[in-house]
Amino acid sequence: MVEKNISRKTYLTKNIGEFAEETVINGIKYLKVEDLRYGTNPHQPAAYYKPADVKTPIGNMEVLKTGKSGLSQTNLEDISYALNIIKFFEVPACAVMKHINPSGAAVQRKEETVKDVYIKARDCDPRAAFGSVVAFNVEVDRKTAEEIMSTFVECVVAPEFTEEALTVFNDSETYKLNKSIRILRCGNIKLIPKYTGEAEAAHHTVKVLADGSLIIAEPLLTNLKTVNDIKPAEAENKRAGHQISEKKASPEQLADLLAAWYVNLNVRSNGVVIMKNGQTLSVGTGEQDRVGAVEQAISKFEEKYKGEETLQGAVMSSDGFFPFADGVEAAAKAGITAVISPAGSLRDADVIKRANELGVSLFHAPERAFSHH
Repeated sequence: MVEKNISRKTYLTKNIGEFAEETVINGIKYLKVEDLRYGTNPHQPAAYYKPADVKTPIGNMEVLKTGKSGLSQTNLEDISYALNIIKFFEVPACAVMKHINPSGAAVQRKEETVKDVYIKARDCDPRAAFGSVVAFNVEVDRKTAEEIMSTFVECVVAPEFTEEALTVFNDSETYKLNKSIRILRCGNIKLIPKYTGEAEAAHHTVKVLADGSLIIAEPLLTNLKTVNDIKPAEAENKRAGHQISEKKASPEQLADLLAAWYVNLNVRSNGVVIMKNGQTLSVGTGEQDRVGAVEQAISKFEEKYKGEETLQGAVMSSDGFFPFADGVEAAAKAGITAVISPAGSLRDADVIKRANELGVSLFHAPERAFSHH
């Protein structure tokens, strides 16, 4: 990462230089990019590494504008999860991240501009978007930059920025609220793996346990590549017999279901994503029970969404199966008419039967998408 004149916080409690210049994990050599402003919290020193001899979209980011100090671990994690969402889309997409969860995400529909897409992503939860990391999969233009600078944002990352956009981001007199905004140019997002079977060893996730032990795992990827991979839910048990989802979803709903699933891959489980017209209307995160995740998402929409959409006709993604029909019932009561989730419950057939009674299109994803980050 290219960055100059970065001041260091003085309140770190130990010598940050203790982090090695290189290390090897799972047979992959990593080189230290830089010492970070801090880790998850200001009293936690941290350093940032990238695979050696490989040009990576995040590891080789270029800092076009820096704030008072460098990046933190959370900044980088937010950047990573944001790019992990927008990597799926060929049309303009935006993810607004806060504390390693998307507060909102959006995809272009019809003739929407990049600015329109950003507003959709932000207004899913504008309160949470305060101090967020914002990522785009396309060039950021002047009008989008002006909209970003109208509220407080910590970082903006994109593959490119127009000169006019950079002028706006550097205008600290006009935009005093964001005078310390960080602007980062990422590398080729297409290098980030998307689908099952694409990951190499360097993409494995590493989880450090409390005693220093490590868990090295394949990354969370998906088998859903297009709307043609979305199949109607089907299951059988003794109580309900053989059941298959009967209600058809519209092409627009299928596109939203696929987009909601891609967002859901990057939401802390139990996670639920409600979407309509390419916009997340609510992102429910971190609940301990499935129906609670649905109820939380609906409640967040009612309390925090700022926009013109309603839940009527919206779609919903769930990263885990529904153990009972109550989650689908809560969604249907709110106006949601299409749902995607993995199979796996002993009561899958019961849930499908109830969805048919409620007029809800139910689809089974080919994998579970728990993200316990």
